[in-house]
Amino acid sequence: MAVMLKDAHDGDLTEVSDINVTPFIDVILVLLIIFMVAAPLSTVDVAVDLPVSNAQPQPRPDKPVFLTVKPDLTLALGNDDVPRVALQATLDQQTSHDREQRIFLRADGAVSYSELMKVMNLLRDAGYLKIALVGLEDTGQGSAVPAALPVEKPAADKAQ
Repeated sequence: MAVMLKDAHDGDLTEVSDINVTPFIDVILVLLIIFMVAAPLSTVDVAVDLPVSNAQPQPRPDKPVFLTVKPDLTLALGNDDVPRVALQATLDQQTSHDREQRIFLRADGAVSYSELMKVMNLLRDAGYLKIALVGLEDTGQGSAVPAALPVEKPAADKAQ
């Protein structure tokens, strides 16, 4: 509320240049109440009882099968190039027709997601459903470690 400390008999009509902040505060308080009521309604809160996993790390296979997608979209099984049409036969030969064996799939960073999915579809069509995607794990020490294969540490390293 603005107060004028002037003689009322002055005859001059003067403007009051004080800002009336009361309507501004009222609007802010109304908006605050609206947001306080609406904020809990906008969050997704699904109660889920997640199971606890106590799975042991899988041991590294004696001879893992690595399938690599190169930047030029050619495939390599281990160190040997493989044409896409001969992928199933080459995998069967490499795994001795064991389609339950895990295939470790690596791809260059320049390979698009759709091309990687095409290779995964080739593997599925060949009957290999156990596919592990290989990436690099950031250890924070400047060098990256492959993340898909668990590494067994010697007993001396575990004690430290």
